[in-house]
Order: sequence, then structure tokens, then C-alpha cells
Amino acid sequence: MPAQTGPSVALAGLTKSYGATRALDAVSLEIAAGSFVALVGQSGSGKSTLLKTINRLVEPDAGGVSIGGADVRDGPAHHLRRRIGYVFQGIGLFPHMTVAENIAIGLRIAGERETRARVAELLALVDLPNDAGARMPDQLSGGQRQRVGVARALATEPGLMLMDEPFGALDPVTRDELGRAVRALHDRLGLTTIMVTHDMAEALLLADRVLVMKAGRIVADAAPAQLARGEGGAEAAALIAVTMAQADALEALKG
Repeated sequence: MPAQTGPSVALAGLTKSYGATRALDAVSLEIAAGSFVALVGQSGSGKSTLLKTINRLVEPDAGGVSIGGADVRDGPAHHLRRRIGYVFQGIGLFPHMTVAENIAIGLRIAGERETRARVAELLALVDLPNDAGARMPDQLSGGQRQRVGVARALATEPGLMLMDEPFGALDPVTRDELGRAVRALHDRLGLTTIMVTHDMAEALLLADRVLVMKAGRIVADAAPAQLARGEGGAEAAALIAVTMAQADALEALKG
């Protein structure tokens, strides 16, 4: 059984502009506790901006966000971020720190001094050997570095995990393997996970619910099976069509 159930997340009328560009256009949304939600859409649709309003890396011009019923603005932003795991494509490991030091950075900031046992637990959780903790980031493969990023995000035992194109820089085999590992961790730990991806196949295979964005708005909101049946509208259908066409082309190669 999961150790916890992640919190619900609610967005109310979120609006954000960058100059003349409306990145978010009055977005309202409720995400159930413990769900795995994927945000998809073309570049510039507002996916990453929406995600970053949740942990206050982006402050909206209007509207608000609540986590577990509490407004994210009720305390300092850095306190909020200790309760939210955040994984992104660039990984962002500190090159001058060992893997263990990278994983423990959030714990150290929170005032914990003895972190070895927790780091060992986290390395095991993301299927890395314990001796990986003594290595430097540049001694690891891209997939291993991203596993370290996931371990770091989980170090403070957050209930909510935000992932911004976490597998975009990985080769297809590693990407598939790590995606399945993250989904397994979501289920095992009882997290609420929100993942931004440009890969519709990845969204359909990993998430419980897929949100399609266009021009700062959510234009489709459905379960993967519904989208695969063409029930998500024109924008979702266009994204799925690419995935389906690729699958058909691969099948045709078999003769």
C-alpha cells in the first residue's frame, strides 16, 4: 500500500502574460489527490508556465493555486518548494558535488545533518547502486543522472511531484525505461504527479488523465482511452494522429 496519498491541486482563473503573449488564459482546473496527470501540447502552448505556477517559479498575473486546500501564497515560496518534488529536462545536478551530496541538498537546506541513510534509501528507490553516491555527475549516463534528479526530488518526502519534460534529453530506450520507473514510484509512494511532455504516446501510456493545451487554454481533458478513441476534440486528435501514423508506418515495415 502507498505510504501516503498526495494532495489535490486546484487552479482558479490562472492568467499570465509575457508582453503581448498570453501564456495562460484564465485556466481553472482541479486535480484529484493521488492522480497522475500529463500536460501535452505544442511548444508555446503554456504547459511549462502552468506547471511552474504550482511551485511559484512563475507568479500569475491573476488567479491562484491551492494544494490540499491551502493557498500556495500562504507562506514563503522556498517553504512551499520543500513540499513539492520538481524534476526537469536539464536535470540540474551540481557538477562539483557528488551524487550523494546532490540528492541530500534539500535535506541539508531543511537543517538535517545526518543524511547517509536517507541517501542510501533513495538510491535504492531509483534503482541505483549504493556506491553511485560517491561518484560525480559526469561519471553517470544521462539516464542515471535523471534517476539522481528523481531521487533528489523525493528526498524530502513530498506528496506532490512536478515533472517538466523530464525525459526529453534521453534516448528512446532509456526514456521508456525511466518513464515506467517513475509511474511505478508514483503508485508505490501514493504521489500526485503532474508531468509536462510533448510526447503524446508517453502521456497516453503513463498518465491517468491527459490535458491538452493550446494558446494558454486547456482544450481537451480526458482519460487516455477516450483520447485514443478520438473523443478529445480537434487539437488532441491532431497530436494523436502523429503517434498513430508512426505506429502504422512501423507496422507496415514488417511487410
